[in-house]
Amino acid sequence: MTDVRERRFDIADEAAMVTFAGSLATRLAAGSARDEPAESGVVVHLVGDLGAGKSVLARAMLHALGVEGTIRSPTYTLVEQYESPFGMLVHMDLYRLADPEELYYLDIGEFLATARLVLIEWPSRGSGVLPEPDLVIEIRIGGDNLRQLRLAGPELERIDAL
Repeated sequence: MTDVRERRFDIADEAAMVTFAGSLATRLAAGSARDEPAESGVVVHLVGDLGAGKSVLARAMLHALGVEGTIRSPTYTLVEQYESPFGMLVHMDLYRLADPEELYYLDIGEFLATARLVLIEWPSRGSGVLPEPDLVIEIRIGGDNLRQLRLAGPELERIDAL
């Protein structure tokens, strides 16, 4: 990543996480902050311990972008894709990935080439195969169940209004 900056947010509860995720998702899907075509996708790495809220954040972002109904967890399938008014959205959970090379069998290149937004939980499991992220969202559990979010990456330029 180049031009890495960071922003920090404290999220009080799940309702606040959903509101934050909706605002973040619409800004990310609106178009790239860089000189890329608007159709180019944004890769977001979601980092945090088990139970930190990565899946809650991902589901809220997908719903905010128009995905209706139940959003399946990719815990066992590794990848779920959704059509939305913004284009194809991809949610990956690599926790159960045994070897980063397995991503080639999942046709990761196709997902990355066609998706408008790619949300990746446990991205360290795909190290060496996954591209550099446009945005990293690190979630930590603080006191009183507070969620502390740290956002870093070149896409921060587009979401400064958060």
